[in-house]
Amino acid sequence: MTAEHVAAIDRAHLWHPYSPSPASMAALPIARASGVHLHTMDGRQLIDGMSSWWAACHGHGHPLLVAAAHEQIDAMSHVMFGGLTHEPAAALAAKLVELTDDALTRVFLSDSGSISVEVAIKMALQYQRGAGHPERSRLLTWRSGYHGDTFAAMSVCDPDGGMHALWSGTLAEQVFAPPPPVRGSSAEIRDAYLADFEALVGPDVAAVIIEPVVQGAGGMRFHDAGLVAGVRRICDRHGVLMIADEIATGFGRTGELFVTSSVGVTPDILCVGKALTGGFMTLAATLTTAAVAGAIATPAGGGALMHGPTFMGNPLACAVALASLDLVGTGYWRESVPRIEGGLCDGLASLADLPHVADVRVLGAIGVVELREDCDMAAATEAALAAGVWLRPFGRLVYCMPPFISTTDQVARICRGLRAAVTACGKA
Repeated sequence: MTAEHVAAIDRAHLWHPYSPSPASMAALPIARASGVHLHTMDGRQLIDGMSSWWAACHGHGHPLLVAAAHEQIDAMSHVMFGGLTHEPAAALAAKLVELTDDALTRVFLSDSGSISVEVAIKMALQYQRGAGHPERSRLLTWRSGYHGDTFAAMSVCDPDGGMHALWSGTLAEQVFAPPPPVRGSSAEIRDAYLADFEALVGPDVAAVIIEPVVQGAGGMRFHDAGLVAGVRRICDRHGVLMIADEIATGFGRTGELFVTSSVGVTPDILCVGKALTGGFMTLAATLTTAAVAGAIATPAGGGALMHGPTFMGNPLACAVALASLDLVGTGYWRESVPRIEGGLCDGLASLADLPHVADVRVLGAIGVVELREDCDMAAATEAALAAGVWLRPFGRLVYCMPPFISTTDQVARICRGLRAAVTACGKA
């Protein structure tokens, strides 16, 4: 097919994320991807400044991941996980348990990050029933969060500023605290916030769910690690579970393997995804403790965790994830992520002086420019493309999450693309 033919079929039949049908913006046909690059069907080479929605942390088509996929697909691409098991799933579970905190010994494999959050919520609710607290049926979280697009996950996303206000009155009503104070806030501000947060832990709260240190699609906000430790203490005092959504931050994106463990916090339930397979294919996991699993196994807890995706434990995805975690285990990102962070700081700092820019912030391999008003997505995207960079702005945010293999020159080019996008928004 030609690029024009693909685009025509796409516009006539395909529905894209967060878009009407047909979409308001034409989708860009991609022929292949390699390393940090996307190759368009019309012959352009673009740097994937988004790591394809934060997942392709090792770049596209990494030879170790490709080799793992080839080897596994020749043996077995899929088999049902009900009543059966296999080496890729067992090896992946063992690796996840090794990489995470000692207490997290139970691994539930699922299809996507949203489903890992659904599973985490079920775990928390069933745990409380098994622990003799069926009245604990709600979750507490802070605003500006995002945890996915399935129904339970939507219920713990920001109900007003997020993408799911349409479902108000349909979703389960959870408990929301104000957004956490931004990174660099004083100890007094953090302590006051935590006191107000704790006051919301009523007798009906089963668990607290947060994105630690980095809030993703809810606003790309950063907060101090001390708040994460404070939430852990609050959960302990009230006998509620702590769910850490590290789907976006896990496996090195912030410069730490996991944000929670880097600050000495062990959640009761941990959600991971995105970079789990290095962006090769979809897979996620929900990890929890023996105590949570034990309570669920009781008759009051339901006796079993009532969830079972058709493609749960898919051998092909597990084999690729294991190879991706082997790459993570080499620690190469411990040098590249701080280098990328430095390049983003240098390349984006001057944008803070523009009158239409509200804030510029960088953490690990994450660079964010927040505008004072919503950006013109079409203008911003076209400007970045002209600079040879693929970005996907939303709302007031123009941001990037470079692959960990990005060179210094490639990071500089991503910054030029982001500057071009921000400049275009200022002219709109």
